[in-house]
Amino acid sequence: MRVLEGEQVLVRIFMGESDRWHHQPASLALVERLRREGFAGATVFHGVAGFGARSVLHTASILRMSEDLPVIIEVVDTPERVEALTRIFDEMDIAGLVTTEKVRVLRYTPGSGGGAA
Repeated sequence: MRVLEGEQVLVRIFMGESDRWHHQPASLALVERLRREGFAGATVFHGVAGFGARSVLHTASILRMSEDLPVIIEVVDTPERVEALTRIFDEMDIAGLVTTEKVRVLRYTPGSGGGAA
């Protein structure tokens, strides 16, 4: 198990649900790639509404079901690992907005895997 503590970097990748990489959702392909490359972890969040560089509103309203809802992937890892993300984004042709910020990791431990006690 990797140790991750103290000052690290949080990366947020904003993309659309319809973005694809080799016939699969780009968000899932990216998370699988990060796992294979040994990143500490990644989480995908699905949004209910949003707009991006083209100012097109995407929403999950019942009257208009969007097929391109916003997706955010969050990754926390060392500055060195985060530097490798640029290469990965270029190889996978990841489009969207990518932000970084410094964070302080208080705890990084695996879950029990057994559910709630």
